[in-house]
This record gives sequence, C-alpha cells and structure tokens, in this order.
Amino acid sequence: MLLIRNIKVGNLNKFLFSIISVILIFKISYAQSENDMIGNKTNVKILDKISSKNELVNLINGEELVYKDLAIKSMKCTNSELNDNREIKAYIQVRDLTKNDNDKVYVFNGWMFSSSPSIAPFDHPVYDIWLVDCY
Repeated sequence: MLLIRNIKVGNLNKFLFSIISVILIFKISYAQSENDMIGNKTNVKILDKISSKNELVNLINGEELVYKDLAIKSMKCTNSELNDNREIKAYIQVRDLTKNDNDKVYVFNGWMFSSSPSIAPFDHPVYDIWLVDCY
C-alpha cells in the first residue's frame, strides 16, 4: 500500500514539474518576442505650419534632438505584433525653446499613436508632429 502511494506521488510530481516547465518556456519566449518589438529609433514627421514644409526626423531613443525652436526626445517606441494593421506607439517629450520662463515645462509629454494622432494631439502654434515609424 505504501509503495503504490509513493508511485502515485512520484507520477504527480513529474506531471506538475512538466506543466511548470512548459509554462516557463512559453513565458520566456513571449517576453523575448515582446522585446523584439521595442525599437531603438523613432521617426517623426514635423510640419512647419508657417512655411508649409515638412521634414522627416530620426530620433534615437533617450537622446534629445533640437529642431529649430523645439527640443524633442523619444523615450520609448514599440511596434505591434500584427503585420496587417501596424500600430506604432512612442513616448515623446517636446519642449518649446522660445519660452525662457521655465525650461523644464513640456509642450507635449506623452504617448503618440501612428494610427490615431488625435488621441493625444501635439498642440503648437507653429509646428505639428506625427509619429511615422519605430525600428
């Protein structure tokens, strides 16, 4: 009787160990695929409303770029998993350098979405910024 109970407990331990191993393997592979979608560079298009000219600007995440009167910094950008309808999102901070009263105040500080720029719009009298790509 004791031997049969030990065999059942041993089989149960093997079963639980194999289930836990499979779950850990799926979690590790999912986390690795999620990290592959995070980019190091962000492309934004900047429109000068006065001259009606736009320019594609390449931002390196974590570094601030001075573009005319704006200081633009992309903190993080990601691509979605779906290839059919890609959703690109980036966390961007923008400062207006013409305002000298407070250097640490951001004109825009938040997430931008490529498919829906009106969710978190960048509101500036001279410039407009759109998120284009993340790689």
